[in-house]
Amino acid sequence: MSMIFLVGIICLLIGIGIAYVTVTHSSNSKVRQADQRLKDAQSEADRIASNAKLETENAKKAALVETREEILQLRQKSETEEKKRKGELSAMEQRILQREESLDHRSDVLDNKESELSRLQSQLESRSSEVEGLYEKQTAELERISTLTKDDAKQELLDRVRDDTVKQEAQILRDSEQRVKASADKTAREIVSTAVQRCAADQASEITVTSVHIPSDDLKGRIIGREGRNIRAFEQISGVSLVIDDTPETVVLSSFNPVRRETARVALENLIADGRIHPARIEEMYKKAEKLVNERVQEAGEQAAFDAGIHDLHPELIKTLGALRYRTSYGQNVLNHSIQVSELCGIMASELGLDPAPAKRAGLLHDIGKAIDHEVEGPHAVIGADLCRRYGEKPEIVHAVEAHHADVEPNTVLDVLVQAADAISAARPGARRESAENYIKRLERLEEIANAHDGVDRTYAMQAGRELHVMVKPEDISDAQATVLAHDIAQQIENEMEYPGQVRVVVIRESRAVDVAK
Repeated sequence: MSMIFLVGIICLLIGIGIAYVTVTHSSNSKVRQADQRLKDAQSEADRIASNAKLETENAKKAALVETREEILQLRQKSETEEKKRKGELSAMEQRILQREESLDHRSDVLDNKESELSRLQSQLESRSSEVEGLYEKQTAELERISTLTKDDAKQELLDRVRDDTVKQEAQILRDSEQRVKASADKTAREIVSTAVQRCAADQASEITVTSVHIPSDDLKGRIIGREGRNIRAFEQISGVSLVIDDTPETVVLSSFNPVRRETARVALENLIADGRIHPARIEEMYKKAEKLVNERVQEAGEQAAFDAGIHDLHPELIKTLGALRYRTSYGQNVLNHSIQVSELCGIMASELGLDPAPAKRAGLLHDIGKAIDHEVEGPHAVIGADLCRRYGEKPEIVHAVEAHHADVEPNTVLDVLVQAADAISAARPGARRESAENYIKRLERLEEIANAHDGVDRTYAMQAGRELHVMVKPEDISDAQATVLAHDIAQQIENEMEYPGQVRVVVIRESRAVDVAK
């Protein structure tokens, strides 16, 4: 065991020795290799440094050569430019010398002309003094001959020129006015005729009928009721007077309010159809009729606004406008008349190059006051204008409504358009109707008014009362008085009568000279 241990130690020591010898030998070899590499690197570095130094010297030499060449080129270029500038300066000096010589010559010429002008000015002043002296002598001689001073003669000449100018100006204005008036009349006729032709609406005159047909006269007693309780209840609920007379199979409703009268008519017809007539049933039927009529009024107003192309009317104005469905004027339905006036206004506004929208709006609303004129005091035009103003219509629309019957002075084109369209719609054939009795009375009243004036010989109402021809005595009425008489008769007719459209008064003064040849 110890022997083996000893052998192991010896082997270990031998291994350590061999390893030491090996390591030492290897280290020496590496040191020698490193020294050799260091020497090689040093040699290479010396070689690179030598080459770099050589290249640097060569580069310096090349740069010096290049720099010298550039300096030489720049010097040559500058010398060339200097020669060129010297040449230009020489040419410029030559031109300046030539201009100086030219200016000297011109200065001499101007000096000569100035001396000549001074001489001529002296002569002109001398002659001007002579002319002034002669002018004063001539003026004094003219004043002596004409016995007028210079100021008086000037004033007389100005007066004559002014008179001639005024006469010519008046003649020009008169001619221009006649031409403009003729052209305006022709244009107005064309516009009106175009509007009437394009608005070819049918005329449907209506007579204000307030009678209700009943199947038999036996129903009259049931309508009256025991001791008149049914008729009293009907009149109290509806606000309409119920007239029962000897007219067969007919009862009459009387009220100034057309909507209320229409409601009463519908309620009465429903009562007659139902057969049960007593106060409670009357009240029930009237409420149903009132609701139905209000719906019809609303529909009529909306339809009228739609037909006129107006979509922003106040609801109250639409409702009031629809009430015109049951309103008539001389037999003409006022709602249909308003729609027609709206269309005429729009057409004429377009023909004149104006915006048709406000014209159609004013035309549709112009008679809206007739829907409530039985409840409010005043002319229907003023009532309608107040109503439009209350519900936010524009001032120009309100003024056109108020001015369409001249309750206020018309002062815009829109006012005149509404007036003209209203007159056209009312005056179209078949538009309005009146009873024969009223028609005859109106003609007789026209002739009475004219015959009441002094100097009137005969009077004839013509054109269905739209024209009044007045024959006067030529020995009593002069031409100037005839003009005044026509105005007075027209004013009296306007103040004392009610009539559709307008009445034209023509005063005729005729003088005849008669002789007989024998």
